Amino acid sequence: MERDLPPAPWLRRLPSGVWRVLTWCAAGLLALLLFASTTYRMASPFGLQRPVFAPALGLRAALAVVLALAVGWTRRRPEQVFGVLLAESVAVMLLGERAWPLFLAMGVLVGYLAAVRPRRISVLAGVTELAVWWGEAMAVNHDLVEFSDFASSLLGAAASIAIPWAIGNSIRQQRCYSQALRAYAAGQAVTAERLRIARELHDAVAHSIGVIAIQAGAASLVLDVEPAGARRALDAIEATSRETLAGLRRMLVSLRQAEVGEYPPATAPLAGLEAVDRLADTMAQAGVEVDVRWRGRPRPLPSEVDLAAFRIVQESVTNVVRHAGAHRCEVHITYQEEELDIEVLDDGRGPVLGHRTGRAGYGISGMRERVALLNGRFSAGSRPEGGFRVAARLPA
Repeated sequence: MERDLPPAPWLRRLPSGVWRVLTWCAAGLLALLLFASTTYRMASPFGLQRPVFAPALGLRAALAVVLALAVGWTRRRPEQVFGVLLAESVAVMLLGERAWPLFLAMGVLVGYLAAVRPRRISVLAGVTELAVWWGEAMAVNHDLVEFSDFASSLLGAAASIAIPWAIGNSIRQQRCYSQALRAYAAGQAVTAERLRIARELHDAVAHSIGVIAIQAGAASLVLDVEPAGARRALDAIEATSRETLAGLRRMLVSLRQAEVGEYPPATAPLAGLEAVDRLADTMAQAGVEVDVRWRGRPRPLPSEVDLAAFRIVQESVTNVVRHAGAHRCEVHITYQEEELDIEVLDDGRGPVLGHRTGRAGYGISGMRERVALLNGRFSAGSRPEGGFRVAARLPA
């Protein structure tokens, strides 16, 4: 069964080729900006003073080409690319020029490092870039003689580094959080699946083993005095064993085919309320009369509700046979408009306190879990007039 998943963010849906093209376009643009800023003396990225053609044109062109090639490899080798940009910044500074395109690229790269690398690497890169900027300001920008000018410029440079770093760090934290959530959800799914398998094994095996034990005990008691009764008990043991084996096979098929958190597929159906009458006949052979009473208009139920309803009846009646010492049991199944009511009553001695595998043991817990998974209501306890009562209300 396929699950409907929300679409991925549009940025993640872009093919890798598109990202490569965008990266190389950005690399070319930065190379042009670096060549222009080192060839024409500019007061700022947005204000061009009187153009003065600078010497060493070939060296500047080479630096621009190196920048383009380095930025093009950012996604594969971000640390090495940062080192190349750092070396270029020092080279441009030694030429006595301003290298603001390089600092722009390094700031963006610091943000990328914060997103894809451990925090210590991105912090070291940011501090290094700020130190290089300070050296460039001291060596080239001689107009920053006033402390206020230098301080404001330093704050601006720090902000241009801190903002990309904060964005990249937030992306990294979000990714780590999402991975932790997925790991937690996977662990919860495994736990839920283990509980489901435990419930199915308990319901499929515990009931039948209890009946077989009772029938075997009865057969051993009457083997010498009433061979016919012993034969009937042995026939019941054989029938119960075959039915249990078939149920186990169906359950194993469903566990192999069903996805985590889903109910068994229709190709491997498990028992439902249609098997309650047959269950009553089996219990009668074990010495407990089970009176099944149907109320309301029967209708097809969702498979998970049908299975849970039968398991509740099966576990309750099995507990009556094994632990209650009762001779009679009543099962009331009521179809309401939007709900299904189940009530199991007996005239036995009630639960055996302190008996771990008894009525206060795994059976009651399993029934309570089944009802909770369907957002229903469940109660179990002694009756004032004697005996025990199990009641469940399932949405249907």
